[in-house]
Amino acid sequence: MAKLPLFSPICGIRPAPGKAQEIIAPPYDVMDSDEAREMAKGKPNSFLHVSKAEIDLPPGTDVHDESVYRKAAENFDKMLKQGLLIREDKPCFYAYRLQMGSHIQTGLMVGACVEDYDNNRIRKHEFTRPVKEDDRVNQIKFVKAQTGPGIIAYKQVPEIDAVIKKTVKNAPAFSATGQGGVIHTLWVISDDADIRAIAEASERQKTVYIADGHHRSAAASRVKKFMMEQRGQAHTGTEPYNVYLAAAFPVDEMKIWDYNRVVKDLNGLTPEQFLAKVKESFEVKEVSGQAKPAARREFGLYLGGKWYLLKPTVKTPTKEEDPVKALDVSVLSDLVLDRVLGIKDLRKSDRVDFVGGIRGLGELERRVNSGEMAAGFALHATSLEELISVADDGQVMPPKSTWFEPKLADGVVSNPLL
Repeated sequence: MAKLPLFSPICGIRPAPGKAQEIIAPPYDVMDSDEAREMAKGKPNSFLHVSKAEIDLPPGTDVHDESVYRKAAENFDKMLKQGLLIREDKPCFYAYRLQMGSHIQTGLMVGACVEDYDNNRIRKHEFTRPVKEDDRVNQIKFVKAQTGPGIIAYKQVPEIDAVIKKTVKNAPAFSATGQGGVIHTLWVISDDADIRAIAEASERQKTVYIADGHHRSAAASRVKKFMMEQRGQAHTGTEPYNVYLAAAFPVDEMKIWDYNRVVKDLNGLTPEQFLAKVKESFEVKEVSGQAKPAARREFGLYLGGKWYLLKPTVKTPTKEEDPVKALDVSVLSDLVLDRVLGIKDLRKSDRVDFVGGIRGLGELERRVNSGEMAAGFALHATSLEELISVADDGQVMPPKSTWFEPKLADGVVSNPLL
């Protein structure tokens, strides 16, 4: 049975001409059900009716109830029957551009080879949670399509760059403005020579990296096994379920933001006692204005209405010693959250919360000033090079180490199972 290339073209399902602005929606996992319900008001064609189908069921419906997945499938089928969504006549790649303010990144929508995910050629850096995996598996099985892409980071590939540059000179299939003013633009790559060039160039890559979407990727692997069992002898290894939907971007065009922390209490310490303990491992300097870290190994602390800049005075691990322990998020956890505050496990503790950098340091101030939180910590953003080092070492990052912006949109392209 021949192996599929790392990136394969797909018979994508996408918005019909002129419909993208009505259809595309934020990713399913960046909002809760109430927010999605409010966002979809007066928007019958929003993809939220597929990705967050509980909004069409009574409030309070368990998001993991079978009725939600059945409703998602019903809504997806309806959009196809009404011609709001159309399916490609042949397998294609897509050039996909995200623009947020002055930041622009252009990559590909592809079918990423599940076999390459399983054998770690598509490298991971996070643990997955069974309940979130199960949710994506059920969504895919009922809708019979992967409707939300994972994000893959790849090191620059000249042959792929050449096809993208040529493609984006043409008129796009659509350009639509999503949440936060992000502009999503899609071009169809249907030329056989271009498709072959991308597939062959991808297959020559040794490794690529999951940037975001570990649960989507893991779910696709499970769905492939399920479909193979269902089809038995009819399975050929080339069906659409042998790949999973991914948006692949060159590493040097992607942007990771800081992912900051807030804590509910000071572990029984007064602010003065807490600062004294922090000073055992850090130089602590009060600053006017916000203490936004300008480099690695700088940390901002917001406490009692004041900002402090922290720099370690003790030896910290190097990337060569341990790429995970060398991360700034790990250094903060080890020297402050664990050693001073007694927060041992970020995955399980209810004493810590996480704030994406897109919200700004003002959000840390707001949550501390409100009395909800006792202190806020600002970090320098994890780099893609650090992410790659962790993945190459076969390790996983601490929770909430990376925050990618701009976010993709759901409904841009879906990958049918058959």
